[in-house]
Amino acid sequence: MARKRGYVLDYHKVMAKHDFEVLQAANELVDAAYLKERTLDRKTKELIFIATQTVIRAPKAQIQSHIRLALDLGATPQEILEAIETTLPEAGVIVFSAGFEAWKEVVGADGLEPTVEAYEV
Repeated sequence: MARKRGYVLDYHKVMAKHDFEVLQAANELVDAAYLKERTLDRKTKELIFIATQTVIRAPKAQIQSHIRLALDLGATPQEILEAIETTLPEAGVIVFSAGFEAWKEVVGADGLEPTVEAYEV
């Protein structure tokens, strides 16, 4: 799994020890729907995964593992941010914020501090 996916989550490790048969079955589904390159390339699928995991409020570490993988596959930080931004219209700011925080930590993004002059405009 680690070699083919490019990441391993905690539940993979625990399931490998306690219910390997179900882990294998789940992995076959992941392989068919996500890992196997068909019409969409792997980078595109990672961008979709990042957006969908943001929407379902997956744990930050899980979103971050897909952000790192997308970067490894050639996605730019801006492309990943754009994928996360697609969650705004349908899921709202709170959902977007969770994905955004995961992205910000992985890519080391910082912001601009407003000046007093900016407040006076």
